[in-house]
Amino acid sequence: MMRPPLTVVLMGVAGCGKSSVGAALSTLTGLPYIDGDDLHPPANVAKMAAGQPLTDADRWPWLDACTAALARGNIILGCSALKRAYRNRLRGAGAVTFVHLFGPRDLIAARMAARQGHYMPLSLLDSQFAALEPPTADETALTIPIDQPTAAIAAAIAAQLTGATP
Repeated sequence: MMRPPLTVVLMGVAGCGKSSVGAALSTLTGLPYIDGDDLHPPANVAKMAAGQPLTDADRWPWLDACTAALARGNIILGCSALKRAYRNRLRGAGAVTFVHLFGPRDLIAARMAARQGHYMPLSLLDSQFAALEPPTADETALTIPIDQPTAAIAAAIAAQLTGATP
């Protein structure tokens, strides 16, 4: 019997580890990883780089690009998906499992302060937390704490996705 395509969105605020966990999870599962940051229109990147939070209107075209990427199936996508409405838009691609990477603000702020070459400034972290609507029980979602090494996070996700023990 053939397994249905596995479509996973690693979600959470900026700095929670979507990119690093996505790369590690891709290695474990063999599924390709796409960083949703790469799908932002240049105007969105410029706005964030200038320290301005995106509006819903800014996000819809980006979410449509993310949905198109997800529609291929058998993929892992890193996408903040902060609001339920955004996740509903992404569900237009079909069955999607969301993995909410969460942690305390101070841990995430420290990670953002240490990273180099990313356009998202630390000054936007509070707007990310303000917009965050964590997945609710009626959504197909896993919630994974980020206070452990990346490899352990990826292994825990892979185990839950496949039903294996980590």
